[in-house]
Amino acid sequence: MKTLSYLTGMCAMLLIGTTGAFAQEDKSIYNDDPMQTIPLGTKEAEYYYRYAKGGKVDQERIEPPFWWVGMHHPTVELIIYDQDIKNASVSVNYPGVIVNKVSQEQNPNYLFVELTIGPGVAAGKFPIVLTSNGKSKSYEYELRNRNTGAGRAQGLTSADFIYTLMPDRFANGDPGNDSYADMNAGGTHRGKIFFRHGGDILGIMERLDYLQELGVTAIWPTPVLENDQPYASYHGYAVTDHYQIDKRFGSNELYLQFVEKCHARGMKVVMDIIHNHVGDQHWFIRDLPSEDWIHQFPEFTRSIYREPVWMDPYGSETDKNATANGWFDRHMPDLNQKNPHLANFLIQNNIWWIEYSGHDAYRIDTYYYPDQEFLSKWCKRIKDEYPNFHLFGETWVHGPAVQAFFTQNNHLVEGFNSNLPGVTDFQIHYAITEAISGKQGWTDGVNKLYYTLAQDFLYEDPYRNVLFLDNHDTNRYFSSIGEDMAKYKSGIALMMTLRGIPSIYYATEILMTGQGGAFGEAGRRDFPGGWREDKADKFKASGRSQKEQEAFEYVRKLAQYRKQNPVLHRGKLMQYVPDNGVYTYFRYDGKKTVMVVFNSTDKPVEVATARFHERMAGYNSAMDVISGQTLGNLAKVQLQPSETRVLELR
Repeated sequence: MKTLSYLTGMCAMLLIGTTGAFAQEDKSIYNDDPMQTIPLGTKEAEYYYRYAKGGKVDQERIEPPFWWVGMHHPTVELIIYDQDIKNASVSVNYPGVIVNKVSQEQNPNYLFVELTIGPGVAAGKFPIVLTSNGKSKSYEYELRNRNTGAGRAQGLTSADFIYTLMPDRFANGDPGNDSYADMNAGGTHRGKIFFRHGGDILGIMERLDYLQELGVTAIWPTPVLENDQPYASYHGYAVTDHYQIDKRFGSNELYLQFVEKCHARGMKVVMDIIHNHVGDQHWFIRDLPSEDWIHQFPEFTRSIYREPVWMDPYGSETDKNATANGWFDRHMPDLNQKNPHLANFLIQNNIWWIEYSGHDAYRIDTYYYPDQEFLSKWCKRIKDEYPNFHLFGETWVHGPAVQAFFTQNNHLVEGFNSNLPGVTDFQIHYAITEAISGKQGWTDGVNKLYYTLAQDFLYEDPYRNVLFLDNHDTNRYFSSIGEDMAKYKSGIALMMTLRGIPSIYYATEILMTGQGGAFGEAGRRDFPGGWREDKADKFKASGRSQKEQEAFEYVRKLAQYRKQNPVLHRGKLMQYVPDNGVYTYFRYDGKKTVMVVFNSTDKPVEVATARFHERMAGYNSAMDVISGQTLGNLAKVQLQPSETRVLELR
């Protein structure tokens, strides 16, 4: 997610469009401003110190709602939430299950019950009995058998190609779930960027053929858990129930079907999660277990958003605390992972979703904000339970060393190991953008890409980082490079052939444009054709312009080639110092060599290849991966302005 502190003044700069827009024209809710952020009459979130006094319990809960036998970690801590249960005793009568510990917090409506599940315990249901003042109440709990089917929790590798999408903006498969009277934000309004538009999980499922044709092997939707917030709930980053899919997106059962259908096609699923904060309408924020469940201040205190505080040898605890403990925004209470019950809650919730759905990876939002010792422990617990599962954190940071700090086994800081396999590679994002559109200099322009990759020694395995050209927080890539088709293709080619796991943001393959806005909102328009009333359907070739089809085919061709050629997955990378704006590198293994040549200048060039003899010796021809043409003479390579050529040497 992007920092929110500079909204003022940016909104007026935003240029957006809508596709086939329709609206609920209720003037008591909406005005004519597409930048209207909240419904009329709805108050913005207010900050105040929250106390753990114990309110009226409207819905009793046990979380996790069920668990499994045979887990790697033999204990589970249940949160039992009911009216005034703090002093109750707890008993269980089920073979092999022991109440190991019962803990309380300040709020009398909470009990934390640690169960030990012994080896060989049978799956089944049993009562958990709470007794207080001579009265008893029974809660049914279930232990299930684990699903040991093949293809679950597979992880991601550099063989994958991720498609990132915002479910609310991708496709509306079920208009019947767009709005619910019992939720805080009612209705949809496609003419307003901060309101819900109606996209959902079924809409994604109905477009799997399209994604598979494009060459996608993994789908990363932005968060789909319940976000019952009064405004801006569409983006998903203010969770209000960790164990429920937002019913405007679907249901837990539908999410499970989505994962299963993807797996049946050989595709994977990434779940997007947040440890740093929740929405202020979350049930445990509305009735806080303890006052240290979240970070609190005498008055609203925003994070200072400075990632170097974690490794700065000259840094202060004041700045570290301000980054980690300050709130992301007024409606997003900052979670205190040093509270052991909250830490357990987050760890168990994430294990629960993997075991329940079998999805393959977590992308962790705002990774550098939470307590890093907690995150290290969290990573280890996930990997202990699911060794192949992939974890990558959003590290919107500056500098390769700062970014590498957050990855595992880097030895950059003595005594700390993050245990995090990969990150969203913002350094390559910056470098590709500058290489394509920036001014050339000793360390600028295309040289920035060279220097950035030269620092890969900082990582244990940079091939596990996720590459991207744009995302839901940035300007659209095609807009950022001036809607230049040659530059567009070069960015795609570089991302698809460098080390790492490439990802593409929805509709980048059809040249979606948009720039401006403090929230990245210009990049959050609807995919044309995802709604039944849309005039154009760009999921189909017949609905695309000639230029859009050209872009789609370019991405598809490279993605399909990449899928079929392991040399672009784990093959070694050798790069050469850029020469007069031309950058050349090779991907190679024992079976194949692919040469990539990028002309970052605005003039045609002829590249003499003699200096690349180290990698080209023994080859006398090449196939152009895009055109399919054969180059019979490798002494020189011709390139047009801003062109990248991908050549399979033969």
